[in-house]
Amino acid sequence: MSTMPTLFVSHGAPTFALEPGEAGRELAALAQAIPQPRAILIASPHWMSPVVTLTASDRPETIHDFGGFPAPLYDLRYPAPGDPALAARAIGLLAAAGVDARPDPHRGLDHGAWVPLLHMYPDAAVPVVQISMPGGRPASAFHALGRALSPLRDEGVLIVGSGSLTHNLYEFTGAADGTAPYVEAFAQWIADTLAAGDVDALLDYRRRAPHAERAHPTDEHLMPLMFAHGAAGMRADARRLAAADVRYGILAMDAYVFGAS
Repeated sequence: MSTMPTLFVSHGAPTFALEPGEAGRELAALAQAIPQPRAILIASPHWMSPVVTLTASDRPETIHDFGGFPAPLYDLRYPAPGDPALAARAIGLLAAAGVDARPDPHRGLDHGAWVPLLHMYPDAAVPVVQISMPGGRPASAFHALGRALSPLRDEGVLIVGSGSLTHNLYEFTGAADGTAPYVEAFAQWIADTLAAGDVDALLDYRRRAPHAERAHPTDEHLMPLMFAHGAAGMRADARRLAAADVRYGILAMDAYVFGAS
């Protein structure tokens, strides 16, 4: 069985489901280029919890956790099967790393999970388990969380962190008047830091990256990047996708593939 890469994807606004653009096309192409996963484990900042929790339903529902968007969005479903056995396996790996985790047989998939997967695996045939993100933790904790789950890569599991490379909704106007300069600067710093393999700088992005506070007034949408990078290993190569796709001038849609070579 092939060792799976890990992914960071930017899920943008919920309308990404209806407007794939460059990011959606590149995710679709990526799904065809990497080995077919037997299951997907995905983290999204739209499920935060004090204790790490994993979906453990045979048929997780599609959660429409947003309001005020076009009606067709609410008709979309992503009926992927769940994988309670994978949830149990992940809980065991986390326990071995000293991380308390528990299953939730009722939780479904929020839009941070199902929207990007809709572009990657539109037939929803690959089983999906979503893992919650523990709130109030430093970047290093999310990196360690991914690292604890890295053995799943050798078991055919695609580990995905779904967030947003930049995420300042305080500046959202609904217009697309060109990319804000701070978005370009922050995204390029992330790209350069990943290319250099500088994990210390990545985890200390809040102090070292240009415009970090503006790009992420709160950091939950960048923590899935730390999670995916940790799952790939300290020396993993990084390949950047969708670098030119920026929504509304402020939401960089960059994706990264780690450990694909």
